[in-house]
Amino acid sequence: MTDSTKSTLPDKTIRELREAVTPERVILDPAVLKEVSEDLTEVARGRAEVVVRPRTVEEVRRVLQTASRSKVAVVPMVANTNVGGLAIPDHGGIVLDLREMNRILEVNEQDMYMVVEPGVTWQDVSDRLGRDHPSFRIGYSLAPPDSSILCNCLLDGLTTLGLKHGPTGDWINGIEAVLADGQVIKTGAMAMGGTWCSDSPAPDLTGLFINMQGTTGIVTKMAIQIFPKPAFGSRGFILAYEIEAATRLIRRLVREDICDDIGGLTWPIVKMLFGEQRPTYRDPDEPIFFVYSDISAPREETYRAKMSALEAVLAEERGTGAHLVGPLDIWDIVPIEPGFRKLAEFPTRLDFLLDRGGLTWIGTYGPISRWEEGLQKGIEVMERRGFPPLVVTRPMRGGHFGVLRFISTFDKEDADEVTAVRDLNVELSDVSIDLGFIPYKTPPWLIRRHKDRIDPGFLALLKKIRSVMDPDGILNPGKWSP
Repeated sequence: MTDSTKSTLPDKTIRELREAVTPERVILDPAVLKEVSEDLTEVARGRAEVVVRPRTVEEVRRVLQTASRSKVAVVPMVANTNVGGLAIPDHGGIVLDLREMNRILEVNEQDMYMVVEPGVTWQDVSDRLGRDHPSFRIGYSLAPPDSSILCNCLLDGLTTLGLKHGPTGDWINGIEAVLADGQVIKTGAMAMGGTWCSDSPAPDLTGLFINMQGTTGIVTKMAIQIFPKPAFGSRGFILAYEIEAATRLIRRLVREDICDDIGGLTWPIVKMLFGEQRPTYRDPDEPIFFVYSDISAPREETYRAKMSALEAVLAEERGTGAHLVGPLDIWDIVPIEPGFRKLAEFPTRLDFLLDRGGLTWIGTYGPISRWEEGLQKGIEVMERRGFPPLVVTRPMRGGHFGVLRFISTFDKEDADEVTAVRDLNVELSDVSIDLGFIPYKTPPWLIRRHKDRIDPGFLALLKKIRSVMDPDGILNPGKWSP
């Protein structure tokens, strides 16, 4: 029995945890402890000592009070699919499994928000809106459908509406959270006795929990914006044969304000959709980049005008010599290649990224003015190290910044592959940060490696905030550590 499958917590602590929830929801099964001690990435396995599954905010409060008295680490988790090692219990202790807190507490059409608990999944939201609120939508992550929307928002994730509405941290109207000592707080307008309709005009203390990786408190409720669902729309692909032509097209479409979402995928993703696990060869006659676009409008005439504008932009770009084919409506592609259905409907499960057991990335936000350089340097690194150059780009928040994400799959049971992908990510992180692209869902190793680049004043303030909110350092220790 390894350290990751055995609890060394005092009997008194286990007894108090069983009193805080119920005995059957305090789990010491070695198989479960092993499962929650690792994720999809190359990050080394941690050491969970007990799993606790609360169902109410009051139970979370009692668990944290117990942990505070015992000075035991608490690591929040939902689906265990994180790709940054952020829910791995590096310092032992309690894994707080929040998946049974899975209620959608409110959907308010008039004020356009919903209130969810941490265990609510993307699929739950899709089912609820589709069944009861069909005139509303939300952007979807490419994470598995059974992963948590609340956790994605806390980590500033990206979705299919990131161009229009920014990263998901921007969608938060307010939260309820339990602090390390068991105190329950609310932020946003709700903190002033209002509703969940806005994060203004109260001081925006929600930011103390966004991108903090569970180190300042356990969020138990969140108000998330929902958006009107236009009646007309389509998703299409444009095939590009030069990187520069693809990125220039994306910038133009952003400025023309035609699309709800735009993004770019390098060629390996299509071969992976066709079943090739590690595509490393591209025929020169094949497109190098696939630009996808979502276009919608509440009225048919507006939708048709947007499609005409897209065609006009493409014609102008072709007039400059750009080799662009399309747009191809995705529902015209699906009958020819059914694998494309995974990119046609959301939420979706991209099984081809999980076939080898390991999934990792260096995902960054940064200046779209440096996309080409970042793409070229990152692709060179991946090809030199023998990895398929699978890269995703996407403009965010109206084009004010963009995504540059390098994705790799690997065999978690092969020690050589784990070492290879770890070395790959180190070099990709160096390349990205040199160009001003900052990793999101930032893994602890990356913060340690690049600590000297971080503003000293920022680190000092972060340390003060953490020492006030969690003086004993029990909340997800080792993550975003100053």
